[in-house]
Amino acid sequence: MEFIELHDVHKTYQIGELEVPVLKGVSLNVRRGEFIALTGASGSGKSTLMNILGCLDRPSAGQYFLDGQDVMSLSLEQRALLRNRKVGFVFQNFNLLPRTSALDNVMMPLAYTALPQREAQQRARSLLERVGLGDRLDHHPSQLSGGQQQRVAIARAIINHPALLFADEPTGNLDTRTSEEILRMFQQLNRDEGLTIILVTHESEVARHAQRVIHLRDGRIDY
Repeated sequence: MEFIELHDVHKTYQIGELEVPVLKGVSLNVRRGEFIALTGASGSGKSTLMNILGCLDRPSAGQYFLDGQDVMSLSLEQRALLRNRKVGFVFQNFNLLPRTSALDNVMMPLAYTALPQREAQQRARSLLERVGLGDRLDHHPSQLSGGQQQRVAIARAIINHPALLFADEPTGNLDTRTSEEILRMFQQLNRDEGLTIILVTHESEVARHAQRVIHLRDGRIDY
């Protein structure tokens, strides 16, 4: 069984009386442990597809199965629970809490679990050490470089041991050398942890770090 199965998915937005089709029949299979780059120009539908795959949005039509579960049949609350258990996100703008330490930023997703505070701190500390920030635990985002902030964001995204990680233009605000370091980190997570990664990017140089590239054009997959 495929980890992700998408069958003839459509997404249309209603803007007043106008219907705007964004996805126009997307079918896609992803195996567990794959590292995929989702590419396309602005307006191609890649962000909409990521939001559907990440259980942030629902298709207008079609079928979506994540790890064998029919996502279309789930309520809003059930999708939120599935997202919290199985999915992690890393964004271009890091989305860190500005007046909160690196350690507390990484611990944030654990607030929705029953994990004791001491264990939560230890898990967050261990992840920050793993991404090379063991000496920056108490630093706020403004005291960190862009690359360091993205490392904090990656640690936060994987603290709940997700099976699926989305990286949405994760190197968009980083210089070339730092971008390479972050992309190698994704490759290592994929290789060592078996983490399924979907990297959303419009840059071919970024996409080449993935095992497979899926290109979207005008709401359809264009291999």
